[in-house]
Amino acid sequence: MINLGLIGFGNVGSGVVKILQSNLSLIENKVGTKLHLKKVCDKDKKKLRNSPIPTTLYWEDVINDPKIDIVIELIGGYEPARTIILSAIKKKKQVVTANKALLAKYWDEIFSSAEENKVLVYFEASVAAGIPVVQALNEGLAANRIHSILGILNATTNYILTRMSKENINFPTALKETQKAGFAEANPKLDIEGIDAAHKLSILSSIAYSSWVKLENIYTEGINKISLQDIKFASEQFGYEIKLLGICKNIDGRIDIRVHPALISQDHPFATVENEYNAVLIKGDAVGEVMFYGKGAGGMAAASAVVSDIIYLARHVYNQTAGKIPYVTYQKARKLSFSPIEEIETAYYLRFTTVDRPGVLSKISGILGENKVSIASCFQKVPTAVRPRGVPILMVTHKAKEKNVRQAIEKIDRLPITRAKTVMLRIEE
Repeated sequence: MINLGLIGFGNVGSGVVKILQSNLSLIENKVGTKLHLKKVCDKDKKKLRNSPIPTTLYWEDVINDPKIDIVIELIGGYEPARTIILSAIKKKKQVVTANKALLAKYWDEIFSSAEENKVLVYFEASVAAGIPVVQALNEGLAANRIHSILGILNATTNYILTRMSKENINFPTALKETQKAGFAEANPKLDIEGIDAAHKLSILSSIAYSSWVKLENIYTEGINKISLQDIKFASEQFGYEIKLLGICKNIDGRIDIRVHPALISQDHPFATVENEYNAVLIKGDAVGEVMFYGKGAGGMAAASAVVSDIIYLARHVYNQTAGKIPYVTYQKARKLSFSPIEEIETAYYLRFTTVDRPGVLSKISGILGENKVSIASCFQKVPTAVRPRGVPILMVTHKAKEKNVRQAIEKIDRLPITRAKTVMLRIEE
């Protein structure tokens, strides 16, 4: 029999219990032995009130129980989650976690300790909830050199952008709708500023390149400045949709890694990924492109991934192979080279707001040309107001270096003809 200890009895934790109870015979058949959820821990007494399993308010009761083989950490955050996981590892217990923020920040410490103590740490639910992308990248695509990872990795921001586009509403209104639907926290900062997606991209790229890709290596922008105006212009005039993307590319041995809103064409496979759904597109040298799609949020979707990890860890424990080989390949001495955001090359959507007079367009295009930015297409919106505050001029560029585009925008924004700061969005082709 394999004994489990669960720490964190929120939406995901309660989902884990439901799956273990409803599918126990199926799960035990896959493991090859009996599973027993021995103890559930949460600091909130109310959550534990109706638990059918013995409970405790103190995580130490789970870690120090000599009969518990696998510790499941589902409380989130940095502390006490970090202490819990490291304590479990030192007690030679196997660990399942869904904690993407912790893994992204303490990758080195956690996996070095796991290797030293000959235990395993599994974390499928840390990226894209129920989508089995971690195991696929770590095992199914292990034979490949990974050329790129492209992902819609955050359900909250995707839900917001979907609502803005479909319902013709602004960002604050869409955020409130998303909170009412249960896909955004009361404080949604980590989601809307792109930080949550950066945590997940850190994990995927660390697996892909057998090294720790730190958050500081990932250029990060959120969606809080995306306007309904640009969503409509991008769609109606140029055939693009706006998504918050996690992007990682290996270009001639240098890693281009970033999280930001980006335009994708309406025939891109991500264009129809809506609401709380996530998608990840991975390109390997042997397999080509492989895409994963599914719900990126929801207690049961994440619980599905957690129980999957429990099954695989329980097999290792039962067959006495746990920790003999590390789950992830982590080469501590391996150093990656990263491309700064200023050096990336891509196409851009630009929206200038200017006075309505002859010569404005030629002035703007001249400055772009001086900075080696070539225009692919242009659209000037005819003013509808009697005395408009400014006329939008829309442009899509050919591929250009980011530092050149920024230099051009800086000069254009200082011109007396300019009425508002230029909007710049990258295009992912």
